[in-house]
Amino acid sequence: MTEKDKGHFADKHRGERSVSPALAAAIREKTDAGKISCRRAETICREMDVTMGEVGKAADLMEVVITKCQLGLFGFAPDRKAVKPAAGVSPELETDIRAACVDGRLPCRSAWDIAARHRIPKMDISAACEALKIKVKPCQLGAF
Repeated sequence: MTEKDKGHFADKHRGERSVSPALAAAIREKTDAGKISCRRAETICREMDVTMGEVGKAADLMEVVITKCQLGLFGFAPDRKAVKPAAGVSPELETDIRAACVDGRLPCRSAWDIAARHRIPKMDISAACEALKIKVKPCQLGAF
C-alpha cells in the first residue's frame, strides 16, 4: 500500500487489530507527523528485539505511513523514489543478486544481506536491481 492509501493500512491485516503497548509506544516515539522512516523502524527492531515485519504490521494497524525506504524505493518527496539505475553492475554483484532472487524478485532482506556482504550502501543494491530490471519485493516492513 502507498501513502495515498493512508487511513487504510490496517485493512491489510483483517481481523488483527492489536498492537503491544510497548511496540505502539516505541513507534509513536519515533513517528513524526504520522510518518516513520524505514531507518527508525529498523532501530525499533534492534531496541525491542522484534522483526521488521512486526514493526511494519504495527505501523499499519496504527495507520502510520512508512517513508524513506533505505533502498530508495519509496517514501521520498516529491518523486517518491530516490534510487536511479546503476551505470554498471559488477559480475560478482549481479551473480549474488540473481542467486538470491525468488520468483524473479529480490527480497528486501536479501538486498540488505548482499549490501552487508559486499560492504556497500543498500541503495547500491537497489540501483543494481534497477539496472538489471529486477524488482525488489517483498519489503521487510510489508510496505510493498
